[in-house]
Amino acid sequence: MIRIKDIAKEANVSEGTVDRVLHNRGGVSSKTEAKIRKILERRNYSINPVASALAMKNKYNVAVLIPEYEDTDLFWKSPYLGILKASDEVKNIGIHVNYFKFNQYDPASYLKSFETLLETEPAAVIFAPMFLNETKKITTQLEAISIPYMFLNIDIEGFNNLTYIGQDSYTSGYIAGKLMLLGMEKDSKILIIQSREHAGDNTAISKRIQGFNSFFKDNHTEIESITLKIEDLNNTSKTEQNIKDCLASNDSISGIFIPSSRTAVIVDCLNGNNGFKIIGFDNTPQNVERLKHDDISFLISQKPFEQGYESIRLMSDYLLKSKVPNDKVYLPIDILIKENVVYNDMNQLMFENAISED
Repeated sequence: MIRIKDIAKEANVSEGTVDRVLHNRGGVSSKTEAKIRKILERRNYSINPVASALAMKNKYNVAVLIPEYEDTDLFWKSPYLGILKASDEVKNIGIHVNYFKFNQYDPASYLKSFETLLETEPAAVIFAPMFLNETKKITTQLEAISIPYMFLNIDIEGFNNLTYIGQDSYTSGYIAGKLMLLGMEKDSKILIIQSREHAGDNTAISKRIQGFNSFFKDNHTEIESITLKIEDLNNTSKTEQNIKDCLASNDSISGIFIPSSRTAVIVDCLNGNNGFKIIGFDNTPQNVERLKHDDISFLISQKPFEQGYESIRLMSDYLLKSKVPNDKVYLPIDILIKENVVYNDMNQLMFENAISED
């Protein structure tokens, strides 16, 4: 009888990699997947439906609903990889994880993916509550059929979620304000660029802005902040013009605060005219590259890989041990500069290297 262990040995990969290919869970390079599938076909390997059904009696299905990522916005790749790593670790203790992704700018996509998710009859759900009204519909359905759920990355009050795991967004914004004030003249102005189309639904961004403004209010500074809302960052020419017009009419601006992961996009729209102190969020590859070249002064990391990883571990403990997590699980707030950014998120880097080698 051919086992997963045998397939892994022949393909020179881990058993977890073979398992991900068998169950279409992603996280495997196309070259490695093709090699494994060729071996599976040649060895006439198939999943035993009887054995699979027996095994499932002792398993919990956990469904994860998160935004999809793309080359221009890679933030959600990190939580996905963290979830993938934890999924490999908990599968042997009875936890099976299914992934469902949606367009973070499309509420209809969010609901459609959730409906597909429900068809798997999950024991629990972990998701990023991206849209407020749609989240109310989702949680109402989950509560009606007694499915526990956890919020990932975005914290919304007034729901019955087991916990929220992510950053203390208000405090991270407050820290950004403290960093911005360093070395700034008293009569300076700060530009806050709100760069997400549905920012009104994203409480993480709004809480960062609240925390940022609260710092200046608490410290009785005379520094004025100006907010520029940009609806579509993909429209580069319009974004450039909006920023140019704003800076032209406010010549005292010396700092720019971007409470989202799209900081590099804003920097590029400045076309090299960067005499500003710029503070943004998240160590996406694009942001890190600008940070290394001093185009960004500080990045604040919310440990997205760890968010994904810990969400699976917490839910596993709840399902297997009835261990109820704290109402909120806050991860460290890391302040990144060009000198220390290469050491951040080493766990993710090692995991990515491992699956790429597979």
